[in-house]
Amino acid sequence: QKFAQEGLEVILVDREMPFVEKGLALIRSTLNEAVQRRLFNEAQVNEIMHRITGSDSLQDLHTCHLVVEAIFEDFRAKSSLFKELSSILPAETILATNTSSFSVTELADHYAAPERFIGLHYFYHAAKNRLVEIIPGEKTSPETVKIARYFAEMTGKDPILCKDRYGFAVNRFFVPWLNEAVRLLEEGVGDAATIDAVCMKTFGIGMGPFALMNATGVPIAYHAQKTLTSFGPFYRVSALLEKQALQNQPWEIGSAVAAPDDETERAIRERMLGVVFLVCSQILDEEVCTPVELNRGARIGLRWRKGPIEMMKAYGETEVSRLIRQITEKYGVPLPQRVGAQYWEMEFVQLRKINDIAVITINRPEDLNALNETLITQLSRKFDLAETDPEVTTIFITGFGKAFVAGADIKFFVDNIKRNTISNIVSFTRFGHEVFDRIDKSSKTVVTILNGLALGGGLELALCADIILAVPNASMAFPETGIGIYPGLGGTQRTQQRIGKGLTKYLIFTGKMLGAKEALEIGLIDGIISREEIHQLTTGGQPITLPSASEKVLGEKWKAIEAFFDNNPVENIVAGTYTEGQLPQEEAEKFTKKIKQKAPIALKIAEKLINEARGCSAELEELQNIFSTEDALLGLTSIGKRVEFKGR
Repeated sequence: QKFAQEGLEVILVDREMPFVEKGLALIRSTLNEAVQRRLFNEAQVNEIMHRITGSDSLQDLHTCHLVVEAIFEDFRAKSSLFKELSSILPAETILATNTSSFSVTELADHYAAPERFIGLHYFYHAAKNRLVEIIPGEKTSPETVKIARYFAEMTGKDPILCKDRYGFAVNRFFVPWLNEAVRLLEEGVGDAATIDAVCMKTFGIGMGPFALMNATGVPIAYHAQKTLTSFGPFYRVSALLEKQALQNQPWEIGSAVAAPDDETERAIRERMLGVVFLVCSQILDEEVCTPVELNRGARIGLRWRKGPIEMMKAYGETEVSRLIRQITEKYGVPLPQRVGAQYWEMEFVQLRKINDIAVITINRPEDLNALNETLITQLSRKFDLAETDPEVTTIFITGFGKAFVAGADIKFFVDNIKRNTISNIVSFTRFGHEVFDRIDKSSKTVVTILNGLALGGGLELALCADIILAVPNASMAFPETGIGIYPGLGGTQRTQQRIGKGLTKYLIFTGKMLGAKEALEIGLIDGIISREEIHQLTTGGQPITLPSASEKVLGEKWKAIEAFFDNNPVENIVAGTYTEGQLPQEEAEKFTKKIKQKAPIALKIAEKLINEARGCSAELEELQNIFSTEDALLGLTSIGKRVEFKGR
């Protein structure tokens, strides 16, 4: 389903046509639900389904460039399938296994071309969940890894690269977490409903371990845990889990009769945290993946509110060590070596040098690359390295995942408003100005590539570049006045330097979301680039041909919009006492309706800043004022909701 949604031709093979037809019907049903939620229309669904061909013959796979095996978790069955595919698939085809726990290297031994064999472990629901683990086997070629990563990114996934160890990264800690929940039930520490409730509270999740096992199938948890037993006695399958799985029965959960007493809640919380912290520390010891990828796996793949690395940093080294020690003493496990703040550092901004080009990638897709203090600091350091490198002539800045940068970290703003520490917001923004100013004034050619969403601070970062490129489906906007604030990282100034005051007011007052084509029409960006070109750039392939600077000639539509906002103060637009000029009355009325929904104080300050054009630092002067308003708190705590601003 997901591959077809991304425009690829797909062959779906199962053992018998009734199974294939059942699968196709399930896909159609899922897509119909998406139509009801207005994610797709009927025509799009028909196009997606038309790209999928059903078959009960493996011979039909000989035309495929990539084959993904996704049969049930049975090593013998998978091995037998791979032997059969060895005589069917051509030399250039890559074969991937979706195994959740088996060794990719051991599975590859049963395929004729192990250098083109790799693990691609997708997470439930595979069409919706953005995480995929990429697991090279010992004989997997670097080219296969490169292609697999490119394929994952092109199909809308956020991949993490894992060493080939049983369970890889996510299941290595997640499955023992499920197993420990069953042990707690087995020992009578709490019933299933209580354990689920404590886990939901502790880990910030919508379903507890027993509900999750019921949703995905208890036997899956059993078989996955069984695969991990080679790691030692701690990983032994709970007898109760084995019994439940062999009976193929869901857990009886019911509902908690009452809130657990403090001692019961503490016992459950500490056991479950201790298990996660122990296994994640073992993963770091074995260098299965980086701390940031381990954390991302939980955030995206499991939808945990905080990942294990974030949690360990929050609890601190002393408490984490205590919780781990309780588990190691209970199960006779050696203490991991990598427990401590120095092992929990996460790199969200990466720098890659290719000849005379430096590529800076903002890599925090679990939070849509939102700007926070850590990310801005890392961006500053990586940019300085590129800026001071005498061999570098061009610096590219792009993002990873579905966003370039989707604005600033809203929670940071809300927390500081509620604590009455708005000075922290001012300090953070001032630091952002310093970093953005260095990028803007760089002696090197700076190019930003908008790989997806560029909202608020993300668009302001892009505007610091000499050249702005965007992928065809990129989208950009200044949503600030709709959440009670104004663009404060140069948006009121650098935008008008590119497209003039009228169109700057249009974007900031309305919060209009522009696609790449519209942005190019008004000169907000300089060119449109394919994802393949980005991949070539970031992996050291063909360099990008940069567009030459040329003055944009506005079409009549944009000229009319520009004149409307140039000639009418925002107060008049809201009051309906505007002069339409060449703008159709219907469109002027739409603008009025849209702008009336924005925060009045934010609109007034934004207009003043644009009109005065005193430079980016002028935006800092109004920060204390805007973040002290009731409108700012209302807007920032109501993202995605319709609110009525009071102008206070």
